[in-house]
Amino acid sequence: MEEKGLPSDAQQPPGDADAPMVHGTTVRQVDFITGTLTEAPISKFAAVTARAAGAPTAVIHLAEGDQLRLAGGSGLPDGWQAISRVPATSTLTGLVIGQAHPLIIADIDKDPRVPRHSPARAVGARAFAGFPIRDPHGEIVGVCAVLDYQPRQWSPAELAGVDEGAQACTAFVVEHRAREDAEQQRLFLDAMLDSMQTGVAACDADGRLVFTNHTMRRLSGPTPADGSMQSWARNSPLTDADGNPIAADDIPLLRALAGERLRDLEVTVHLPDQRAMIVTTDAQPITTADGRRLGAVIAAHDITDRRRAERMRATELAVSEALAHAPSVRQAGPRILQAVCTTLGWPYAELWLVDEQADTLIPAVQYTLGGDPHGGVPPQLQHGDALTGAAWRTGKPVWIGDLDIPAATAGSHRRLHTGLAIPVPSGGHVLAVLSFFAGVVEDVTDDLLALLSGIGAHVGEFLERRRAEELTLALARSKDEYLALIGHELRTPLTSIGSYIEVMRDSDPSELTDELPAIVDVLSRNSDIMRHIIDDLLDLSALDSGHAELARVPVDLVSLVTAAVIAARPAAEAAGISLHLTAAPSEANVSGDPDRLGQVVTHLIDNAVNHSLDGGRITVTVIRPAPTTVQLDVTDTGIGVPTDEQDYLFTRFYRSRHTRQQRIPGAGLGLAISRAIIERHHGSIRHIPSEQAGTRISVRLPTGQPGALD
Repeated sequence: MEEKGLPSDAQQPPGDADAPMVHGTTVRQVDFITGTLTEAPISKFAAVTARAAGAPTAVIHLAEGDQLRLAGGSGLPDGWQAISRVPATSTLTGLVIGQAHPLIIADIDKDPRVPRHSPARAVGARAFAGFPIRDPHGEIVGVCAVLDYQPRQWSPAELAGVDEGAQACTAFVVEHRAREDAEQQRLFLDAMLDSMQTGVAACDADGRLVFTNHTMRRLSGPTPADGSMQSWARNSPLTDADGNPIAADDIPLLRALAGERLRDLEVTVHLPDQRAMIVTTDAQPITTADGRRLGAVIAAHDITDRRRAERMRATELAVSEALAHAPSVRQAGPRILQAVCTTLGWPYAELWLVDEQADTLIPAVQYTLGGDPHGGVPPQLQHGDALTGAAWRTGKPVWIGDLDIPAATAGSHRRLHTGLAIPVPSGGHVLAVLSFFAGVVEDVTDDLLALLSGIGAHVGEFLERRRAEELTLALARSKDEYLALIGHELRTPLTSIGSYIEVMRDSDPSELTDELPAIVDVLSRNSDIMRHIIDDLLDLSALDSGHAELARVPVDLVSLVTAAVIAARPAAEAAGISLHLTAAPSEANVSGDPDRLGQVVTHLIDNAVNHSLDGGRITVTVIRPAPTTVQLDVTDTGIGVPTDEQDYLFTRFYRSRHTRQQRIPGAGLGLAISRAIIERHHGSIRHIPSEQAGTRISVRLPTGQPGALD
């Protein structure tokens, strides 16, 4: 047989103007496409049909909507593969379908039923016999046909062979349609499951994952290549509601495969990206009617937000209770930090208090989840430094999601990945900062910010309330202490002066000649005490009101401190106390009033000498911790300040119980005056707590240019 190619006008035929109507419809375009799930076996049937009819070519087409699909063929010429799109009424197969009965043609060139642009003509076919293929319901679903390239009369036996071939194709059509329906249902089911907010996964009888929808992959990570649930569990470890690890063999889906039915089982999934998700799971086996186990299925619901909301409510209640029963924020702080850390599962938190007078942050409370809440308090932060300083400076929450720092201060070898600092505001000022740190990478949600900001507001209200109470108590205490000062510090010298005056008045002048110098010394000493107290009160009042004028000239702080140490050394040595000075070699120049600064330095050193015991040690240090800051520290090993009294150290008339017990003289005004002077120099003075015995007072002064101090 001579094979013929397609003529050029057969690629895009113009259509048959006189083409017959098919079931009352006009011509439509149809694609010829090849390849189906049943192509190999159905081609064998085509070959059998070709032999039964003694024909060189057999083709089997299936109708799929507007398309004719070449399901199989035998002896197809090359030109057949090139046919793309032709009118349905231009095809012999289309005529069989349209007429709904067999089409037998002995000579295509002479049969008027053959469309002028039929593909059969294009490939050189001369004879054609086609029988419809019907499904079990009698509907035509395709055509089984044979072709010859010579005119021929088809015998009854040959036509019977083609008819039997068409009938035999019915089973393949049924299988093909069943597979298509199953595939379509699977696609619909997959799409539906993928669109669900519930995670779904299934495994086969051997425990291999066969399906996970989009939500399940989001909840527990991607499906491993080997489909192993053990690999799946290792990639995303599970813990139960109490935080205990779940072994790979005990994951809910494998328990369901073993025959259990699980309902509302809560587990936590720890994802590789450090996130943790809380889910409830329902799982059950998949069995046949006769009880044979085919696999298991699990459904998982993400309840992370719901659990967090419940815990947030519990946290707010715990914080409110802590603040309601605590006398101070330092005592309430551990419970506040514990409540938040326990709720969020965050390992470390801090509470910093703002010292507005010293313009600095003071570490007040540290909490470590499951660790020592008192160990490893971080060093003092400077204004604007790091996370906590940024929240203090801006007055807004500050979140850093990529810290990746060692959790050494948290007493753990883990690393901290997320940090969140919440300012504690009141009246437009930041009174404190709450800082929280997570060991995982977390997104800070609006709900979380709202919770922590609300807690910050509660703490702010507490601080303001306590501040108002403390101010009321301080006012009452100041009055009492002032009266005590008048009644004791002033009354004692006045009594002494009055007594000696009475002695002088009642004595014979001639008998007072020898005693007069001693009496004058007593009168002078007591009047000096009174004058000193009155001068301090007037000085403090002038400093507080701003009426005291301070010069502002360059001051070499090292020279000033050195002079004060030299002046105090004789008194220190007489008391058996060693006095040491350590000064940085670099310049420590500040701008200020040298007399007033000398007054502060002298008082701090004298105060340290007066409160130290025989054999004690005083260290005076001058350093430059920053280019714009000079720091003076006076540290002693003396009697120290009681912990519960440290907040009152710089208040007027304050004298600690240790001071009173040791009967150390003074009116309790020196540190109050020192603070007023340092603040007028835009500096800070504060007590540095220490576990060692003694007291450390630290003064910080800014460097600057000469000018007037406000």
